[in-house]
Amino acid sequence: MFESHRSAMVALAYRMLGDVGRAQDMVQEAWLRWRRREVPVDSPRAFLAKVVTRLCLNELGSARARREESRSDRLPEPVSLEDAGLAGVEAVDQLSMAILVVLERLTAAERATLLLHDVFDFSHDEIAGLVARSPAACRKLLERARQKVAAGRRLVAASPDEHQRLLEAFVRAASAGDVATLADLLAEDAVLITDGGPAGRALGRFRNLKQPLVGASRIAAFVTATAGSVAFEAEPRVLNGQPGLVLYRDDHPFAAILLHVADHKIRRVFFHADALRLAHLGPRRRP
Repeated sequence: MFESHRSAMVALAYRMLGDVGRAQDMVQEAWLRWRRREVPVDSPRAFLAKVVTRLCLNELGSARARREESRSDRLPEPVSLEDAGLAGVEAVDQLSMAILVVLERLTAAERATLLLHDVFDFSHDEIAGLVARSPAACRKLLERARQKVAAGRRLVAASPDEHQRLLEAFVRAASAGDVATLADLLAEDAVLITDGGPAGRALGRFRNLKQPLVGASRIAAFVTATAGSVAFEAEPRVLNGQPGLVLYRDDHPFAAILLHVADHKIRRVFFHADALRLAHLGPRRRP
């Protein structure tokens, strides 16, 4: 019974925490609680969603998690949905990096309310006890959360082929140091977010940005400068259900690049360089 709900619970915890390893830990703890239950459960899916959400909220309330959540450069962990057992979950597009970044900018209560109401069909009365709010306050939380994610959902529009084409063009221009071509691939108000982990990460002569970088010309200049100062091997991968690229040094993941593409332009560039959170991507898979 539990196993039939595992992937949905991991997807819920991953969207709450932005970290696959921690999400799997939460689901394992939920499994232990499922085994220890002493009364019959009418709806295993609802029971497990409540348990997983409560565990995630407790985790997000820890001092370490609060420090992580407060970082403006923090990105959700990139993941192969197939390797994580998430490829078959409902609404898999909601696991795209662009949507996860928007979710991560919500408060923990907003995130929980949105996911429980819109994904698991919980009522406001059911959610209220989990987030320590009144049902009326939950309605306001849901309204705010929906407003914040609406723009991100509208922009998820590119086909896989177009996404792949723009990713390849982005890499070619960056590798060639072609600032003008790279800037033309980007939307004027494009945003670059680099996450080197809590301690930061050096990229050749440069350190990762502590704040998002906005603007096509500024991003193009930064990307071409850093690309020219770092030696790596690149491997195409499907990450969060979309084309991505993993950069390797000495057969170990050094960074991962994901894009958000819409209206024929690159609108977001996500550069993951936190070595600890990339380790699960494993060694190179092809020569």
